[in-house]
Amino acid sequence: MSDLFTPCVDGRDRAKEELPEVMRRTQSDSAAPAAQGAENNCWHHLDIRDVGERLRASPEGLSAEEAQRRLAEHGPNELRRGPGRTWRHRLSDQIVNPLILVLVAAGGVTALLGHFVDAGVIFGVVIINAIVGMLQEGKAEKALESIRQMLSPSAVVLRDGARAKIAAAEVVPGDLVVLDAGDRVPADLRLIQARSLSCQEAALTGESLPANKDVAAVDADAELGDRRSLCYAGTIVATGAGRGYVVATGDATEIGRISGMVSEVEQVQTPLLRKLNRFAAYLTVGVLVLAAASFALGVLWRGFGLSEMFMAAVGIAVALIPEGLPPLVTITLALGVRRMAKRNAIVRRLPAVEALGSVTVICTDKTGTLTRNEMSVQRIAAAGREYAVSGEGYSPEGAISVASQGGGAVKVDGDDALAAALRAALLCSDASIHRDGDVWQMVGDPTEGALVAAAARGGIDVAGERDGHRRLDVIPFDSERQYMATLDAAPDGPPTIHVKGAPEVIMDRCDRSLGATGPEPIDPDAWLERVRRLSDDGLRVIAVARREAPSGGDTLAEDDVAGGLVLVALFGLLDPPREEAVAAVARCRSAGIRVKMITGDHADTAAAIARAVGIEEVGQPLRGRDLAAMNDAELRDSVGITAVFARAAPEHKIRLVQALQERGEICAMTGDGVNDAPALKRADIGVAMGIQGTEAAKEAADMVLADDNFATITAAVEEGRTIYDNIRKAITFILPVSGGQALVVLAAIVFGVTLPITPVQILWVNMVTAVTLGLALGFEPAEEDVMARPPRPRDEPLLSGFMIWRVLFVSVLMVVPSFGLFFWAQINGADLDTARTMAVNALVVAEILYLFNSRFFVAPSMPVRGFVGSSIALYSAAAILLAQAAFTYLPPLQALFNTAPLGGGAWLAITGCGVAVFLCVEVEKFVLRTWTSIR
Repeated sequence: MSDLFTPCVDGRDRAKEELPEVMRRTQSDSAAPAAQGAENNCWHHLDIRDVGERLRASPEGLSAEEAQRRLAEHGPNELRRGPGRTWRHRLSDQIVNPLILVLVAAGGVTALLGHFVDAGVIFGVVIINAIVGMLQEGKAEKALESIRQMLSPSAVVLRDGARAKIAAAEVVPGDLVVLDAGDRVPADLRLIQARSLSCQEAALTGESLPANKDVAAVDADAELGDRRSLCYAGTIVATGAGRGYVVATGDATEIGRISGMVSEVEQVQTPLLRKLNRFAAYLTVGVLVLAAASFALGVLWRGFGLSEMFMAAVGIAVALIPEGLPPLVTITLALGVRRMAKRNAIVRRLPAVEALGSVTVICTDKTGTLTRNEMSVQRIAAAGREYAVSGEGYSPEGAISVASQGGGAVKVDGDDALAAALRAALLCSDASIHRDGDVWQMVGDPTEGALVAAAARGGIDVAGERDGHRRLDVIPFDSERQYMATLDAAPDGPPTIHVKGAPEVIMDRCDRSLGATGPEPIDPDAWLERVRRLSDDGLRVIAVARREAPSGGDTLAEDDVAGGLVLVALFGLLDPPREEAVAAVARCRSAGIRVKMITGDHADTAAAIARAVGIEEVGQPLRGRDLAAMNDAELRDSVGITAVFARAAPEHKIRLVQALQERGEICAMTGDGVNDAPALKRADIGVAMGIQGTEAAKEAADMVLADDNFATITAAVEEGRTIYDNIRKAITFILPVSGGQALVVLAAIVFGVTLPITPVQILWVNMVTAVTLGLALGFEPAEEDVMARPPRPRDEPLLSGFMIWRVLFVSVLMVVPSFGLFFWAQINGADLDTARTMAVNALVVAEILYLFNSRFFVAPSMPVRGFVGSSIALYSAAAILLAQAAFTYLPPLQALFNTAPLGGGAWLAITGCGVAVFLCVEVEKFVLRTWTSIR
């Protein structure tokens, strides 16, 4: 067998554990073409004739019979649909976890107590949470469906020597596909003809500019964005026309390979869910052990009856299970979602809200996220001088100044060399700019749009200049020629030829350059040095030249620009960084969050933007081929010290995310293309672009940026940290209430006295007061130092040592008023119902005042700080007081909960006990601030 059938090993094979099986097998059937595997078979590296022989194809196309045979062999050109998981499987997964089981147990206990309304509320929470989780789990399947929809519905092929329009699903390896501008490529193609052909491949490579295509073979290890001889399924033909042999269909295409990666990637559970599950498991064990121990203690030591102790054990279990915690967490996260939406961050999965606050590394794309996604001329080199260009986007508002002099704006009226440069660039461009409301829009090629805007900033009347230099003829840009030329009429002389293109191509055709006083002999070395300096700064360099038309006619031929040109200027262009992105990166650094750039663009451009936005320790960027050559251990070491990764393919991105996670990082990953979907799904937080992003990226992500702005990610991180703080505050509020109730029951067993609070009364406090008051903490604004702290460690428990101390301390405080007032009432002749009513109200009032303690972990809440600035807390307190009044005085509730009305003296004693609890917590805060480092 010919060595043409030997797979070409490139960097992607080293990451093959991430690839679907269909991409790892090679075709070996001697009766079939060696297609289906453009990556492994290096079609981009083969000569056109070798490609045809290997595919057993011809420029006349396949016969109908052969096409049918290959269709039967290779299958339809569609992405394979996996079996998927049924809704029953997804629903069961949501129910079978410790936190939900605790809720189920609480509901069961509540039902056994005959409190069916509250039991219905608990089971309702279980069902709603399970349904929401089930629907969220289906997002991976939606992402796959979004990728499938990127495939073209039809294709134009040659069959039996004639053009035929067929369903894209019927395209087979070896088919000759005809491409025209606007077409969606139906399969992976090896080009055999290309005329001014370019394809929009941003969804695969991340590059904003269309990729120029030609038929020449490229290096075997060329990265995805540099394989100019291939067109990929799902991309769109931007300009020109071409023909190409189908080398891969369905799952074997580049987009199919990514689809397989999305289906195989395991979605990482967020830190909050991991901690809540672990906390729920520990809590479940603790509840069962303490309830059993209390039961045994009462029966064996105190001699209580089995029935009585069973109810006491149930009371402890009901007290310790924080029924209100799961809905409170859900509601707090939902409030965060609403706040983030106001800041242009649309959250698609609730737990992602909190996880943002845990992020230690943000892996960001370049184009459109850190940059404006608008090409702009930054510098112009002409007549021995270098000019700096200011202005944003495609707006004509801006200025041009001499860079070395740092002076004011320069206009074309006083600078002939600058005027000639801008005029040549303008006339040799087809783009136009116009105002749409308050925004300047560009129509045409982004590079040409930037040249037109620069001309306007230099003072040239764009419309007047074009009218005065009517275009007579044009040689369109072609990826093989790498230049564009126009023949333009001159109002006072013979027509002029203007040319723009790649510097090396234009300079080879120039024998002179334009100096300050006119044309002069060209110094190639000096101009090449200028090109090098501009390129080293990450700028894309375009050269412009001119000459008088040699024939004086109104037609233009390639021979007319083969030589004799006068080099006019070099233009350095860049997609400039967003100003707000610079500030956002600085905020991330102050918050201890590292920013890494992962882009499909070239290394020099990526490094220049990284330095411009302030990413620290940019160093030498790593390219996709460098990553592919590393094993997992080497990659883990490199990812810790490297900030910029260029020419990154999908498998490189997912390996980078995994390497960061293996280093213990909590990783947020941004992306907009289908090539980003696997990494978005794998990351702790996947962030998709809302404007430029594909549907596949949005479906795989946890969050979508409505403005495609990196600064929005930083704002979302701040919200995430605030939300986590509020959840922790809610936990330190709810758990002492539950602990205090359990300790009251336990104390009654230990001292052998009647229960001061019944299980049904405990349930009232848990379900009504704890949730209502705790919810107020979800509205708390960010504390002043929220973005000055380092990220939380990945393994930090949900309950820190400080929080455990606070829970235990306040739990004991809660026992005193409840237990004390119960006995005080009985000593003063009150009946059992009245004494219990006092005990419950003492617990609730202490809880209300503790709410204002909880607004700040250790900062003082006195004299008025804790009571102002949160109207929600005041409203919640008022609502609970009204509820307690109904609990105490309404006959139906008196009958249900065995309560009795209280007099003024009782309420005065209850209020005094609550104030005492508040003051004790404030003293504890003062001690912590004074003697510890807790803040």
